[in-house]
Amino acid sequence: MTAGQAPKAIVIGAGIGGLTAAVALRRVGIGVEVYERARELRPAGTGLSIMSNALSALRTLGIDLGLERRGRAIESLQILDPAGRPVRKLPLKEFGDRLGAPSVNIHRADLQQALLEALGGGPQLGAKAMDFRTTADGVRVRFADGSEVRGDVLIGADGFHSAVRRQLAGPEEPREPGYVCWLATAPFSHPRFTEGCARHYWGPGQRFGLIDIGHGRAYWWGTRNMPPAAARAWHGGKDEIVRAFAGWADEVREAIRVTPGQAIVSVPAQDRPFLKRWGEGPVTLLGDAAHPMLTSLGQGAGTAVEDAVVLARSLASAADLRQGLRDYEARRRARARRMVHLSRRLSLIEQYERPVPRLLRDAYLRWVPAPVLYRQNASLLTFPTVAP
Repeated sequence: MTAGQAPKAIVIGAGIGGLTAAVALRRVGIGVEVYERARELRPAGTGLSIMSNALSALRTLGIDLGLERRGRAIESLQILDPAGRPVRKLPLKEFGDRLGAPSVNIHRADLQQALLEALGGGPQLGAKAMDFRTTADGVRVRFADGSEVRGDVLIGADGFHSAVRRQLAGPEEPREPGYVCWLATAPFSHPRFTEGCARHYWGPGQRFGLIDIGHGRAYWWGTRNMPPAAARAWHGGKDEIVRAFAGWADEVREAIRVTPGQAIVSVPAQDRPFLKRWGEGPVTLLGDAAHPMLTSLGQGAGTAVEDAVVLARSLASAADLRQGLRDYEARRRARARRMVHLSRRLSLIEQYERPVPRLLRDAYLRWVPAPVLYRQNASLLTFPTVAP
């Protein structure tokens, strides 16, 4: 980044990726304006994971969001059968201790608040980006109300249905593996719901996750195989979810029972084919706008955090901002592609419905040597060193 007046970045989207990008860019001396289509930032959403690699990335810029205080560091991840019998335990705390950073489960609203505090202000709300055009001195973004803003660079962090991506890549159809996801958070206690636990129950064509996000709250999610059109249009109620998990472990049924129906969100499982080109000129993409992935690795938010840190470091060290964007994309492409690919592959394995594939999957998990599991996870949970 050349000396003189600080450049200005326009960030479209105030989700986790957009807010982290704004915090990281300001940390390296780049001015930022964030624009969000929602008219207010409500404390909504459910839970998510910020894994060791994401916390390590933030630390390279000296950013401490206090996430262990706001959420709950993961002690272990247990894979269980529908009745709650153990299949395999993954010692994520041990992984974090070796890597020097924990993995944390947290409510999305608590993470959002931490980022807003670090940013020192909120985004411009009610600003729906329509399109952009590049100019000799940067880029201009047009909003639905006809207003425009100018910046030196534009960061499309506007999620799965990104307007910035659509202009760069054209219309696209999502990939749909064929299952629905139910998501909720609720106050919860149970003898098997221990501090720092993350419990994943795998059944035929459906799964359930029960996660401690701290402060007496559980984040839970459930999945069930169904045709993509049915998953997109699912409008069933809590009773259908209760029936789907009838006969499962007591703690699973209890978590559903104590959750109000209106607190349960349903979304279809979707990702997109990996996009080879994330930007051009003064424009790039970040997070779900660049590489949306299925949730099985728990790395959607963490990968966006990594993006934000590498973007800030690349622009800070670049003599030319446009080249800095291309450097960021080159540094991120292979790792993001791997996350998307592995998330999709693991998702298909987890949703196995036929008995024989399920038996083979569970046998592998039970008997694979611990050092092999550690190597597989360490490569994902380690933030790659970036220069400078």
